[in-house]
Amino acid sequence: MAKILAITNQKGGVGKTTTGVNLAASLAAANQRILLVDLDPQGNATMGSGIDKRGLGATVYHVLLGARSITEVRARSASGEYDLIPANRELAGAEVEMVDIERRETRLKEALARVERDYDFILIDCPPALNLLTVNGLTAAHAVMIPMQCEYYALEGLSDLVATIKKVRGHLNPGLHIEGLLRTMYDPRNTLAQQVSAQLIEHFGDKVYRTVIPRNVRLAEAPSFGVPALKFDKNSKGAQAYIALAGEMLNRTSQAA
Repeated sequence: MAKILAITNQKGGVGKTTTGVNLAASLAAANQRILLVDLDPQGNATMGSGIDKRGLGATVYHVLLGARSITEVRARSASGEYDLIPANRELAGAEVEMVDIERRETRLKEALARVERDYDFILIDCPPALNLLTVNGLTAAHAVMIPMQCEYYALEGLSDLVATIKKVRGHLNPGLHIEGLLRTMYDPRNTLAQQVSAQLIEHFGDKVYRTVIPRNVRLAEAPSFGVPALKFDKNSKGAQAYIALAGEMLNRTSQAA
């Protein structure tokens, strides 16, 4: 049975999609069976996986509305060696169309139940908003990974997200918990980054991943070529950091088993 992890932060530009794509590729390189679900209407995880979002006949949008099964929509990322449920701009309209649909918060959970035995990990790249799409991701997940930059406003935004997770846990998904907080775009020369990092560790302890994702040009360049950093430049600091994160996740999973 797959471990389902929602990668979420309502703040944009924190490396959420970069984490989804590169963690999926790094876990796949460690011989794990991986499904990445792109739940963001921007479709960046789809493009970063080497799949052109503009030419797609069916996406996660059709899955949520019940027009397609997840197996009909599933694609293969040749560059990342994992499976993908793609998204494009059509998904932006899903929230309005789902308002009157029965069990609207559990549509993704029900769809994933059909394929979760096929994978070791299912990663859900949620949109940068606390909306119905994100609620679907949180309801479907066993746990949450929160990528965040170590900056002034990060802690304030984190409290809003934690409150949302508690609401979902109370009403829709009793087993949901925070798997870990991931420090992204980290610059150790920045005093504020060091201070915020220390505060995170003080408040969340071992929930903060030991692995830190640095600011790295190769991580930023790789999506324009439709490949994960692991395939773009395996020796770059960014790629090595995500390989380390995959190793840390696998160690946590084995210890919890």
